[in-house]
Amino acid sequence: MRLYLGISVILLALLIAASGVAALTRGWVLPTGRKHVTRPRLYGWGQLVVAVALCCQVTFGLMTIGFASRQWGTLTGSVLMVTGVLVIAMSQRAAGRRQRRSAQ
Repeated sequence: MRLYLGISVILLALLIAASGVAALTRGWVLPTGRKHVTRPRLYGWGQLVVAVALCCQVTFGLMTIGFASRQWGTLTGSVLMVTGVLVIAMSQRAAGRRQRRSAQ
């Protein structure tokens, strides 16, 4: 991986992490996602996991020593990325609250 690409991905990961922290602390979601997100805290956790996954992939992608550790590191980043995307998808689903039947 080239250094300029790594720096660009790290900057993107920082922006995603900042948005995730805003969703966790304030419940604020970017205007493009407000209509779809029903649970902003879960959305924030998903964004943080995606940001960590990007950093993990860049860190191990820039390694030149230890081919086996490079493979396992990028695989770990990929698993974290899929996990983060699934958490974000779960945050966009309805809460699924059951309605109680009135006992009459």
